[in-house]
Amino acid sequence: MFALPVLAALLQIALPQGPNTIITPLSPAELPPALTAQVMKASPGLTITGAERKQREDRVYFDVAGQRPGGAEIEFDVQQIDDRFDIVEIQRDLAFDEMPGPVRALTATALGQVRPERIIESVQKDGIAIFELFAPGQPAEPSAEIRFAGGEAKLLTERWPH
Repeated sequence: MFALPVLAALLQIALPQGPNTIITPLSPAELPPALTAQVMKASPGLTITGAERKQREDRVYFDVAGQRPGGAEIEFDVQQIDDRFDIVEIQRDLAFDEMPGPVRALTATALGQVRPERIIESVQKDGIAIFELFAPGQPAEPSAEIRFAGGEAKLLTERWPH
């Protein structure tokens, strides 16, 4: 009964609160044309369904949500650097059983018997995958993040920068 509050407290110690982020919702038409072109090049046939501009510390990002021709939902995290746009992550929601075995095993270690309420897979531009795990009842920030590269999973103690 009281395991969830104790677990949540332990996870907050392991992964500190993220930096303050200013979020501005945008329509797809409000996106900079160069950004839209880059996202469309990365995912031909994408239908952009939503967007946000995020300012975090001294960085500016655009989250561009869309649907691929086959119906799969996807989100691009694009960092603006001066007048350039760099896709830094491609995200999608996953079910627990869709995660690689080593990530599932580490999730069980990190969260005990509690399964995450939501899992986001964030594939970085270098191919490394970050799995963001959201504890039940805590939808705003991931409670834990796991880095997966070269077949190995590692629980992060600091938030991934993107």
